Amino acid sequence: MKQRVLFFLLILICAAACKSQPKDESEESEFVESLLKEMTLEEKVGQLNQFTSRWEMTGPTPDSENAQRLSELLKSGMVGSMLNVVGAEATRNAQKIVVENSRLGIPLIFGYDVIHGQKTIFPIPLAEAASWDPELARLSASIAAKEAAANGLHWTFAPMVDVGRDARWGRVMEGAGEDSYLGAKFAEARVKGFQGDSLNSVLTVAACAKHFAAYAFSESGRDYNAVDIGGESLHNVVLPPFKAAVDAGVATFMNSFNTIDGLPSTANPYLQRELLKGKWGFDGFVVSDWNSVGEMIAHGAAANLKECAEKAITAGCDMDMEGYAYVDYLTELVNNGEVDVKLINDAVLRILRVKYRLGLFEDPYKYCSEEREKNNIYTKEHLEASRRIARESIVLLKNEKKLLPISNKVKSIAVIGPLADDKDTPLGNWRARAENNSAVSLLEGIKKAVAGDVEVNYTKGCDLAIGGRKFSTYLKVNENDRSGFSEAVRFAAQSDVVVMAIGEDAFMSGEGRSVTDLKLKGLQQELFDQVYKVNKNIIIVLMNGRPLVMPEMVEKAPAMIEAWHLGSQAGNAIADILFGKYNPSGKLPISFPRNVGQVPIYYNHKNTGRPLAKYPEDNLWSNYMDSPNSPQFPFGYGLSFTSFEYADLMMDSREIAQDGKLKVKVVVTNTGAVKGKEVVQLYIRDEVATYARPVKELKGFQKIELEPGESKVVEFELTKKELGYFFPDGTYVVEPGNFKVFVGGNSVDVLEGDFSIV
Repeated sequence: MKQRVLFFLLILICAAACKSQPKDESEESEFVESLLKEMTLEEKVGQLNQFTSRWEMTGPTPDSENAQRLSELLKSGMVGSMLNVVGAEATRNAQKIVVENSRLGIPLIFGYDVIHGQKTIFPIPLAEAASWDPELARLSASIAAKEAAANGLHWTFAPMVDVGRDARWGRVMEGAGEDSYLGAKFAEARVKGFQGDSLNSVLTVAACAKHFAAYAFSESGRDYNAVDIGGESLHNVVLPPFKAAVDAGVATFMNSFNTIDGLPSTANPYLQRELLKGKWGFDGFVVSDWNSVGEMIAHGAAANLKECAEKAITAGCDMDMEGYAYVDYLTELVNNGEVDVKLINDAVLRILRVKYRLGLFEDPYKYCSEEREKNNIYTKEHLEASRRIARESIVLLKNEKKLLPISNKVKSIAVIGPLADDKDTPLGNWRARAENNSAVSLLEGIKKAVAGDVEVNYTKGCDLAIGGRKFSTYLKVNENDRSGFSEAVRFAAQSDVVVMAIGEDAFMSGEGRSVTDLKLKGLQQELFDQVYKVNKNIIIVLMNGRPLVMPEMVEKAPAMIEAWHLGSQAGNAIADILFGKYNPSGKLPISFPRNVGQVPIYYNHKNTGRPLAKYPEDNLWSNYMDSPNSPQFPFGYGLSFTSFEYADLMMDSREIAQDGKLKVKVVVTNTGAVKGKEVVQLYIRDEVATYARPVKELKGFQKIELEPGESKVVEFELTKKELGYFFPDGTYVVEPGNFKVFVGGNSVDVLEGDFSIV
């Protein structure tokens, strides 16, 4: 009887604490530590498990073995988090199971992949990075958070901050491209957008920086593959966006599937304990990727699930997503003395801390509002923001004969291509709760934008997939059905201008969508060739989630825009560009190769012992015999309907101290006839260093807007933060020596100056 009285007294104490949640850091610490002391070992281990939904959570539990087991785990407090439970009703019901049945009633945290929007969909992250405007990323993330929170969610598995240099890797669409500096700026912006000023707000969600680390450096560009990377590249290329996320206050991290030099990231103590939780001072928690704990067996790095659990928790992985390693073995490992309970306590404190900051102890159901769910999702304001961000993300790649914007003298337009009237592809992969086929198609956007006397003739020309089906694991490409070619040729021949929408289906890029061939799939190139024979005024609208290889089309087509997968308002945003309502200002965040043999290709490569400048007369230098070294379109590249001139590159000193500052100025003039935005980019090169540095490194950018004829002095400041680099062991240094500085509108066409650090 005495034990029973103490048991109910404990419940009352916890309930009272939950009703009056303290607010400052010291009270936060006191609260979570007090709660930890009341928890049994089994309850502590329970907080370290995350499971996906086994039923809809809006009805009774199914009879299946998996569903029944999950139900029992929830009721006994052996689950700390769930993913894929979405909706105010579903999350409330799931939360009730835990809060009303488990001994301590510690609430769940609900997670979901909210990557580029919840129901209102924004451009895929790679496209959004092409805006070179982190504030837009912050805006889209804040709207996504507002909608996700209205759906009862607390946590998004975003942003992905992997630096991606290999277009073969399908998940390149999910990051900010090939550059660490640009990636760090977007990582910071997205974290702040998701989390706002306070996690306690019902309009924000906890962010998750992923994948820690080097996931995008997988061999052969094949998803989940091994990674072999040196310390210098790890610290200078891979890690800076993750550090930026920590500095921005990110609540959680997710480790990556891959091994690094043979060690699974999930079991990497240097990354998770020494660096992230130690040197960087991260106080949130680390979640595994889906069963990455259990996949150590397949890697050959653990013999069984018990060993997986021991290695992962020891290395610093706090929560096991769908691995069943922690729930089945951690209690036994602690009781047997194989795992120190201090590791369990640390992981639990980190998870409780995030739940506390979300306000879940104060009110476990605070996010379960059907009123907010009704009023905060897919609003007119959100759709307007989607359109604005989409048009800022479009990159003008080519515009010969000033074919763009389409002249008001044009009276007939042929809209052709397998993606022209596609309302689904613009949503892209990782589309959260978007309704399929809900995007504004390119055809719809054009029809809304043209005057009543303009004739618009549409035909698909060909299907991209066999039977028009979407792609799944393997590409089912249409390579034989040319039955629509004749109509496409007829419409092209009788039209003033052709707008051709080609590229990738939404599910041709994304997780598990690695490829060995970056050329246009199916009959798209052939369709272009047939149309080009009868009408050379072709505007190519590319819709894709990765750089593509299309040298023949680049050579022939007079106009080309990179329209990516732009989200809910894609068609309207593209039409804004096509008809001159908006002057394109996007710049590529990733290099476009000439052929797949160049991949990975990136601007900030290191020089070789035999660069072209030394050996132009023969082949005994680092080159290809069948292709230039240069990309088709370089990093930072993007045209405008106007033109910009750079002049008068100036520095306030030619020598600075190692801890000094250098101001760099340049004059930028709009030399064209229309107002436009330009992304002014600053790069440096450390000419001689202990470890060879890249030929160029982005260290600053500003997006400015100029009227025709207007000039502006653009100023940058370089400090030790920009001028130093990491040794392979992670030591940061600023070394004396000679530096070059470059400023221009892309990574190739630049003004050049020099200075020294003494």
